[in-house]
Amino acid sequence: MVALVAGAAGGIGAALGEEILERYRLRRLFVVSRGEPPACFATQRVVALRADLLAPGATVELARSVAGFEARLDLVFNCCGLLHDGALKPEKSVSAIDAGALARLFAVNATLPALLARDLGPLLRRSPDAVFASLSARVGSIADNRAGGWYGYRASKAAHNMLLRTLALEWRHAQPRTVCLMLQPGTVVTPLSQPFLSARTREHAMTPAQAARHLLDVVERVAPADSGSFLDWQGRAVPW
Repeated sequence: MVALVAGAAGGIGAALGEEILERYRLRRLFVVSRGEPPACFATQRVVALRADLLAPGATVELARSVAGFEARLDLVFNCCGLLHDGALKPEKSVSAIDAGALARLFAVNATLPALLARDLGPLLRRSPDAVFASLSARVGSIADNRAGGWYGYRASKAAHNMLLRTLALEWRHAQPRTVCLMLQPGTVVTPLSQPFLSARTREHAMTPAQAARHLLDVVERVAPADSGSFLDWQGRAVPW
């Protein structure tokens, strides 16, 4: 197997990379991060690529770098995501919506996953049973939105789901052996979620390692007919 994890320095991304190394007979694992990759990836089977994937042409250059090592990819996991960062915080009301913040959220949560799928797709096409999986969020469900708030994050994750669902429909004809999935990892204690977890929620939240195991279990159970699905960490369909 040849796998790639984008956002490998984050909590879930790092845990997925570790679980992939432990679980599979890998030929190579590519870990992509903006900063220094975690020390656990310092093995001969891992190629660490540092990249700002939001830079113009970065996903094209990433695909070119991967192709310099391998002719195909069997598994791609996109774990890049943005909820808060410095002054950027989830909106509690419509009065807090800011155009610049919305643009950043859409760039990371929606545009980037689509560009990764676009540019890594030709490498996935060469695999007999490839999977492109991207982390989504239950708050990106329009049908399940009962609490309101978090305008930018909700909307950018809903856009993420629409872009990848549309891509999956195209791939059913262009590369029918490639599965495209949107995955909801559950409540996981990471720097992204930690400021918003109550004490009670934290008691029942998963560690990144637990989430990684569940997500890979889901990936292992899917078939081409499941391409375009929005699934939670137990493999259950999440409402659109």
